Amino acid sequence: MAGSNTALSISLRGVTKRFGERRILQDVTLEVRPGETVALVGPSGAGKSTLLRCINALHPFDDGEIRVGPHALTPQSSRSNGSAGREVRRLVGMVFQDFQLFPHLSAIENVTEAPRRVLRQTREAATAQAQALLRRVGMTHREHAYPEQLSGGEKQRVAIARALAMGPRGLLCDEITSALDPELKHEVLAVLEDLKRDGLTLLLVTHELGFARRAADRVVVLADGVIVEVGPSEQVLEHPQNPRTRQFLSRVMG
Repeated sequence: MAGSNTALSISLRGVTKRFGERRILQDVTLEVRPGETVALVGPSGAGKSTLLRCINALHPFDDGEIRVGPHALTPQSSRSNGSAGREVRRLVGMVFQDFQLFPHLSAIENVTEAPRRVLRQTREAATAQAQALLRRVGMTHREHAYPEQLSGGEKQRVAIARALAMGPRGLLCDEITSALDPELKHEVLAVLEDLKRDGLTLLLVTHELGFARRAADRVVVLADGVIVEVGPSEQVLEHPQNPRTRQFLSRVMG
């Protein structure tokens, strides 16, 4: 279960990513310390989601190195979808903006699927763990519901439980509240704050600046594929130093 192992460090060194001629990430260097919560913010199209997918070995990258715990991803290994990528995904889970639940499986079946197939857990062990995780995210009463029967906030909480079922030491969250109304956003963000208290390493792409200010240890501002500012959340959000950060915040905060 989450938090049962030592928290995870994530290190990026000179990471560059291109789609054809278009450069999405340019020389991104970042250290996420074990147990730290880092909010990744910036304008749409800045490369934030792509960065998370590179870290989780879902997208190959062109230059640089990514280290997740003891495992290193290089441009070559990130293209091969080999053992390094699989080991990284065991250490760091990912929760997506659009939930990506299996529509033909109930909530509890979504949570037990990977532990049974990948970790070879017995049905009994996987079910017991899934019930504990669904209880943790406030979804015990909906464990037999199918995704089409769940609200957006409920789907997202099931998706978090599913990610935690693999026992990750870190969690990558990609705009997981962007499609939710304010009350449901609060429910999901409360779950993340609980995970932070557990010492899980969290890297969150978010437009929820209030949450970033309250829960993140640091804020990283990504614009045009480049990190333009990084620092303690209050410092970056209240007293930004970089003109690009100030421009972004003025637009978001009106």
